Amino acid sequence: MGNEKKSALSLKVVGINLASGGSAGFTEICIMHPLDVVKTRFQIQTKGVTGDPNYYTSVYDCMRKMARNEGILSLYKGVIPPVLVETPKRAVKFLTFEIYKQLFDKPSPAAFFLAGLGSGTTEAILVNPFEVVKVAQQANRAQHKISPGTWAVAREIARTQGLGFRGLNKGVTATIGRNGLFNMVYFGLFHSVNTQIEQPKEKWQQNVQKFFIGLVAGVLGCFVNIPFDVAKSRIQGPQPVPGEIKYCTTFGAIATVYRGEGFLALYKGIVPKVLRLGPGAGIMMIVYENVHGYLTKRFPDE
Repeated sequence: MGNEKKSALSLKVVGINLASGGSAGFTEICIMHPLDVVKTRFQIQTKGVTGDPNYYTSVYDCMRKMARNEGILSLYKGVIPPVLVETPKRAVKFLTFEIYKQLFDKPSPAAFFLAGLGSGTTEAILVNPFEVVKVAQQANRAQHKISPGTWAVAREIARTQGLGFRGLNKGVTATIGRNGLFNMVYFGLFHSVNTQIEQPKEKWQQNVQKFFIGLVAGVLGCFVNIPFDVAKSRIQGPQPVPGEIKYCTTFGAIATVYRGEGFLALYKGIVPKVLRLGPGAGIMMIVYENVHGYLTKRFPDE
């Protein structure tokens, strides 16, 4: 009977994490996705061409030109793949963090950071095909209303490039580097700090505290992982010369960007990335904690 109760409890915990993580991810995507589109546009942008109407100089300039040239809804290009994957992605993100954390004898900063790294690696492997489709959509400069839809883009990539590491799974090592490092910093810093400082008595104060810890952890995670994010966008996005693969491997792409465009090019898109993932990380943690707390009370152990 004890084992059956433990199994049922585990299933309940999985269900609560699925709902909580999915709610957190969906909320964060709906609020912050336009900045992800802007980030991708900056990362695939090389050197400006005089008179090019699609060359962007700032976050505002990019949003203004996209809205003017492609329609206001273009700021939500590629939103379907992340929305579709957010529920299982966040479930994997939080569940695997807990699983990896339990592999250690006791909670510690080292356990939090390593569990976050494992969580991000697992997450990246599952979401990479969605990332390939998302980047392809975000890189498309056509009017939003005539741009191909998510399924059309996915079918075209599968038909012309296949399902392997040159097709729907290209850039997977860069995605692992990006997600692994971000989750390592995000979970590691958040839980290390949150378990050491005093918790406020009021719920709203707890939410504010979690938001700012999550925001700082998200910002630092962005600065640590962005070279891998740039490499991922270059590998998954359109190549500079059609039919010629310039960006292939993760470290090869990083080296190519560094040699051709300088060190700062490895931080392209850092402003929209920080604007999105900093507050987004705080929002996600607040939504997750509150939904998780509500569902735990709504469905108590019997």
